[in-house]
Amino acid sequence: MNTAATATSTGEAVQFWILGIVAVAGALATVLMKKSVHSALSLAGTMIVLAVFYLANGAYFLGIVQIVVYTGAIMMLFLFVVMLVGVTAADSLKETLKGQRWLAGLCALGFGILLIAGIGNASLKEFTGLGQANSGGNVEGLAALVFTKYVFAFEITGALLITAAVGAMVLTHRERTERAVTQRELAERRVRSGKQVPPLPAPGVYARHNAVDVPGLLPDGTPSELTVNPTLRARGQIRDVSGTALRELAALEQRAQEWREHGRSEDAKGAGK
Repeated sequence: MNTAATATSTGEAVQFWILGIVAVAGALATVLMKKSVHSALSLAGTMIVLAVFYLANGAYFLGIVQIVVYTGAIMMLFLFVVMLVGVTAADSLKETLKGQRWLAGLCALGFGILLIAGIGNASLKEFTGLGQANSGGNVEGLAALVFTKYVFAFEITGALLITAAVGAMVLTHRERTERAVTQRELAERRVRSGKQVPPLPAPGVYARHNAVDVPGLLPDGTPSELTVNPTLRARGQIRDVSGTALRELAALEQRAQEWREHGRSEDAKGAGK
């Protein structure tokens, strides 16, 4: 065995220990974080570190796939779904299956024992350097192994993934047990409940203003509660323009009355001539 090929440089050792600690910390945070968004971000960070390990070891195809497919597509999709749908404190955290934590712990312990036993019994008789492994190209060498030596394992794994995807869709499917409510029935229910049937009036109507925090005024000058967002009203961010609007309305009516009286006086003078 060539000792120069198996030797690890100082840079590789420093990279491994630093990124290894980051990867383990991210994996633990994925399991221990209470918020699902933080767990997803921690898992994405761990996947990025694994991609760096692949690239450092000369597995360029696996490194790019790790970033583009897993971190860039699957994890970001999961993260966006969690952020949009949300997992609030109102969701029940009670175990629906009794004893599932103990069962998960036993499975993890058994997997750990198998992993340690496999690594301990593994023997490396011959070391193939990166130059020899990637002599024909990294992608070509990986394709040759996947579609020749490990083709059956590859096909079985693909079949298991497809079966898991189909099973997830079947388990999440909900059969409708009641008749769907028609649009006519929804409209009749809304009218009978006494809710606002037509569209809500826009803010600032009759108020000479189009800001969302300015309540619209009815023709008599009183503010309309339906023209402003209830959230802004609860925050106290609604500008009170009722008094000003009433004064402006009174002044406008007075000017209109004066204009009408002036018009009548002009008409009277014209008729007298």
